Amino acid sequence: MNPSLEDLAAVQHEIWAHWMKYLFEVSDLNADGSVNIPADKVRRWKQQILTEYKDLSPKEKESDLEQGKKVMSLIMLEKKKTI
Repeated sequence: MNPSLEDLAAVQHEIWAHWMKYLFEVSDLNADGSVNIPADKVRRWKQQILTEYKDLSPKEKESDLEQGKKVMSLIMLEKKKTI
């Protein structure tokens, strides 16, 4: 049995929530509840958007691998259930 679309969506939501938590932690909260992302973070993330995974630094790759492990864990768990 393969992971369901719902299972994969739940993992994707977890990954997104993790990212948003980090984004809010590094951003400046304004009085009206909006946030400002520091310019250095914007520059860095814009550069990362333009960079292929294979060209990322080892530290950047590790961050992506940690998120990928969440999806892989779900796939492996479902695979074990079929054995």
